[in-house]
Amino acid sequence: MLDENPYGLGFGTYSLTGEDGIDALVTAIEAGYRHLDTARLYGNEEEVGEAIERADVDRDELFIATKIAHFEEPEKTPEYVRTGVRESLSRLGIETIDLLYHHWPRGRDDIESVLPVFNELVEANQVERIGVSNYTPADLELADDLLETSLYAVQAEMHPLLPQRDLREAVRGRDAYFVAYSPIAQGEVFDVPEISDVAENHDVNEAVVSLAWLLSKDGVVPIPRSKTPAHIRGNLNALETDLDDEDIEQIDGIERRLRCEDPSWMEWE
Repeated sequence: MLDENPYGLGFGTYSLTGEDGIDALVTAIEAGYRHLDTARLYGNEEEVGEAIERADVDRDELFIATKIAHFEEPEKTPEYVRTGVRESLSRLGIETIDLLYHHWPRGRDDIESVLPVFNELVEANQVERIGVSNYTPADLELADDLLETSLYAVQAEMHPLLPQRDLREAVRGRDAYFVAYSPIAQGEVFDVPEISDVAENHDVNEAVVSLAWLLSKDGVVPIPRSKTPAHIRGNLNALETDLDDEDIEQIDGIERRLRCEDPSWMEWE
């Protein structure tokens, strides 16, 4: 069985670059976020590392996740993964990555070439835990065969307009966390009447309701992103917003569906 999520809300960092990005990250850490999610592709690992250095919070209190995508390397070499992780450690200014994801797989061959290297990285104490991002249930079955340690987390888009019931069931069966990116559907939740009704009843906004709904699901960890201090702090209200069964049923019953991240080369199940 999964332990209770020790980090509450995570903090997504996509597009947070430069001094403005560092300021947002420091604000998030000092507001109470402890789980920071970045990626090599985001081009901001240095900013995350600088924010860790500047914030008045010990490194041991933070949970740092990053990702590596093998499709960046035409030759698909294992050495690319090893080198990329060493570079991520350097940019982040840390000795061990708390959670490393394989980011956006491009088919079976990609998965088969990356995950065995992840085993090496855990053995070398460069990586503490392994995750995968944007995997299908079939991809997870392949990961089971390749990994020498259990998956800690599966990251995918999830929000009230994309509840991911089948994938969540596959993740829950592995006792892994489901880390939900784009948890407010890139702002679309503000235009959903069912969510607005619940928000009005609780005197909070639609983003907080959507995050609280995600937190009500077993093993789900939302990672909202913002660069606005008021929104960064305001999203934490989701931790104190208790949705009742009627609220959750109303949101579960939303029929509209939307996938915000849907690249043409990705085949979802």
